[in-house]
Amino acid sequence: MQSMKMANTPEHNDIDVARRVLETEIQGLQALSASMNQSFAEAVAVINAMKQGTMQGRLIITGIGKSGHVGRKLAATFASTGTPSYFVHAGEASHGDLGMITEHDVVLMLSNSGENAELSDLIHYTRRFGIALIAMTGNPNSTLAKHADIQLLIPKVAEACPNGLAPTTSTTMMLALGDALAVCLLERMGLTEEQFKVFHPGGKLGQKLQKVSDIMHGYGDLPLISEDKAMGDAILVLSEKNLGCVIVQDASGAVKGVITDGDLKRHMSDDLLTKPVTDVMSTTPVSIESDALAVEAMSVMTQTKGRYLTSLLVMKDGKLAGMIRLQDCLQAGIA
Repeated sequence: MQSMKMANTPEHNDIDVARRVLETEIQGLQALSASMNQSFAEAVAVINAMKQGTMQGRLIITGIGKSGHVGRKLAATFASTGTPSYFVHAGEASHGDLGMITEHDVVLMLSNSGENAELSDLIHYTRRFGIALIAMTGNPNSTLAKHADIQLLIPKVAEACPNGLAPTTSTTMMLALGDALAVCLLERMGLTEEQFKVFHPGGKLGQKLQKVSDIMHGYGDLPLISEDKAMGDAILVLSEKNLGCVIVQDASGAVKGVITDGDLKRHMSDDLLTKPVTDVMSTTPVSIESDALAVEAMSVMTQTKGRYLTSLLVMKDGKLAGMIRLQDCLQAGIA
C-alpha cells in the first residue's frame, strides 16, 4: 500500500490556510485583551445600573450586515445569562421598530466602520431621547464613535480574509468582547447554578424545547380593540399595552386585523385619529399554534419572505390565545 504524500496535496494546503486563519484571529483576540481600558468597565456599569433601576430597562443590541449577525447571537447570550436583551434590526428601526426602544434602555451598537447609513436614525433617536449609547467599533473617528456615550474600540488587526475584505477577525473580536460583557454582568449579579437553570430549563442549553405557550403573552395582556373603533382609541391601547401592535376584533372575538407602528407611519395624515381602525389595519396577520415550539415561532418571524415580523398571534382551537414576540424568544435564550 502506497504511503500518502501530504506535502503538495490540496488537503495539506487547506490545513495551512486554516491554521493561518486561526492564528490571525488569535492575534486579534490578544490585541483586544491588551486594549482593555476603563471604557469597558464603564459599559458594564451602565448596563448593570439599567438592570438595577426601578423601571424595567433592556439592553438593545443593533447592527447591520455581519455585525448584525453577531449582535443577534450576543442578544441571546445576554438574555440567557440574566441581562434582559433583544436585537433590533437597524434597517427596520426606521420603519417602526424604534418604538420598541424606551428611555430606560441601553443601546449597544455594533459597526466596525461606524459609518453605516442604516445606523443614523438609531443614533439620532438615542441622542434625542437621552438613551445611553455604547458603540462597539473599530473606527474611533466614525460618526458612531463620536456620538456614543461609551466607546468600546476594536483594535486594528488584519482580517483573516486574504483580501482583507470579509469580516472575520473583526467579528470574532466583537463576539468575544460581547461575551466578556455578558460574563462580567453575570458575575456582578452572582448568578448561581440554580438561577442559571431558570434561564435554561432542564439544566443544559438547548436540552429543553419550550413551547410557544410557555413564553407568550396571554390573552388578558393583549392590546385588543373592536373593529368599530377609531384610530384615536387604537393609539391609546397601543401606548397602554406597549407590545408594539393593536389587535382588531369583531363582536364575536374573531381577529380581523393588526395595527403596527409601521401601519401608523404608512397612514400618517391630519385625520389619522378619526379614521376607522379597519382603514389602517393589516388584514393578513401571521399566527402560530400555542403548542408549537418557540423555536418554530422564531423561525417564522425571521424567515418569512418579504416581511420582517417582530410578533405572531398565538391561536388555540381556532381562537386567539396570546401573542409571542421576537424579543420574548431572545430573552428566553432561543436562537
